[in-house]
Formats: sequence, C-alpha cells, structure tokens
Amino acid sequence: MSLLVVGSVALDSVETPFGLKEDVLGGSATYFSTSASFFTPTQVVAVVGEDFPQAHLEFLKARGVDLEGLTREKGRTFRWKGRYGYQLNEAETLDTQLNVFQSFSPRLPEKYRDAQYVFLGNIHPELQSQVVDQVKAPKLVAADTMNFWINGSRPALLKTLKRVNLLFVNDAEARQLTGEHNIVRAARAILGLGPQRVVVKRGEYGALLFEQEHIFACPAMPLADVFDPTGAGDTFAGGFMGTLAIASQLNSETLRRAMVMGSVMASFTVEKFSLERLREVTRSEIRARFSDFKRLTHFEELGPQEG
Repeated sequence: MSLLVVGSVALDSVETPFGLKEDVLGGSATYFSTSASFFTPTQVVAVVGEDFPQAHLEFLKARGVDLEGLTREKGRTFRWKGRYGYQLNEAETLDTQLNVFQSFSPRLPEKYRDAQYVFLGNIHPELQSQVVDQVKAPKLVAADTMNFWINGSRPALLKTLKRVNLLFVNDAEARQLTGEHNIVRAARAILGLGPQRVVVKRGEYGALLFEQEHIFACPAMPLADVFDPTGAGDTFAGGFMGTLAIASQLNSETLRRAMVMGSVMASFTVEKFSLERLREVTRSEIRARFSDFKRLTHFEELGPQEG
C-alpha cells in the first residue's frame, strides 16, 4: 500500500554530552521516510532551500523514497539547533530558523492523492487539514503534533483531530492537550476528540497504544549506547506506519506488531547522531532486534500452584 508523509526536511545542529554535530540531515519527514523505506516505498511532501546538499537527496532516493513532492525554493533550508543533557529525555532548543519552511504550503502531486496510508508530521494543524483535503480515500490518516500547536493553535488542532484516525503524542503533550494528569485518562480523552487510536510515546519507557477497548504497552530496548535521541519519535512513526502499509489487514494484532517495529527502528536511531545509524543498519539487524523485543517481553502463564 502507498505511504505518504508530509513534514519537514531540515538541517540540524545537535549537542549532547557525547559530541556536537552541525548542519546534519534532520526533519520529521526525513526520519519518517528513511525508517519507513525499510518496509515500503514512501512519498514525501516537503520543502528545502537552495543550500540543501544534493547528497542528502541522493541518500533518500537511494532508499527508495519518492521525492516528486519535495520542492527546492529560493532561500535557506529550515534549521534547528538543540542541546541535550545527560538525561537525554528532552532537548533544549537553542535556535529555530524556519526559512523556506515558513511559507510551506503542501501541494500533493496527482499520484500522491491515492495514498492509502498518510502521516501528517507536526506541521501547523491547518496545513495538516489541507493535506487531508487532497487525498482521495485513505485507509488510515495518522498525525503528530507538538506543544507549540497545542498552545497556540488549539481550535485548528481540534478540527484536524476530528479528521484523523490515529494521533502520535508524547506523554507531556497528551496531558497538555487534555488537562488530564493520568496518562490513561488523557489518552481516553483524546479518543473522545476524534481519533480511533492514540500512540503515546514515552521515550526510554517505551510507548502505549490506546484503542477504544484495548491498551498495549511496548517497552523501549535497553541500550548501552545512546548518543542522540533527535528524530526517534518520527523514526518510530515510520517503522509503525511502514509495517501497517504492508500488512494484509488493519487490526489490533497488526497494530501491536507495528508498535514493536516502531520501537525497533527508534532504538537504532538513538545509537548514533542524525541518521548515521539508519544509513548502515541492515534488514537482518532489524529482524534480529525484533526477536530481541519478543524475548524481552515473553513470560509463561502462572502454574496452578502460583498466584
């Protein structure tokens, strides 16, 4: 099935206790499409500036990413600069330069309008709705958002949520959106806003999938080496949506498998800066880590004399 992502393609400067990288490849659509490309071809709608390195575009093309919807405009590429402490759980934004992304207005090529699976990166909710207007009959529309839109564009966000099937948020965003401190209550409140499913990303504590009748908890892989969590959430979404796009049917079992695969892909991203680890990871490594996840969470039923 066809998979479409609309979001940012950026140049990031990232500082962690383990090093500093400047003007490296970043952006929500970049991490998402690279991750999803291990499962299915992915179409990208985004914008870059005149300064965006051609080598980055060639990397995405080599991964099978369709860039017909990516435009190069006059000006500089969207840039983000951030710093992480030893906890690595939240970035301190040092600088944001929207540049050509400030006037981004997503226009889907005709062949993209038939996309069955759509991921709306954390762009303005009005732009997210514009994308939904352009796709013909999607099987599933998923969206991401952030605290900036929750605070500053809440009415538009609430309208968009009525049009999406699944929302990705982190636990702080879920609480902020609903006013509920308890994450279970917050997720259920989001289900009342429109989406049929909610994925709550919890960083090193994994992720939770909420449906009307079910909750599924997926852990994060315990890792000895974590260098840069930038893009981990979008990588998770790429693995998740890529898994759904190649599944024979969309049901709770498929969604649970997608949750684990999303965590698998995110676990690789954080092991190096930018997309360095995703550039080198192999399909055999992905399958092996998926098996590691299964062993990590496997346990036997209680015996008759236990419990």
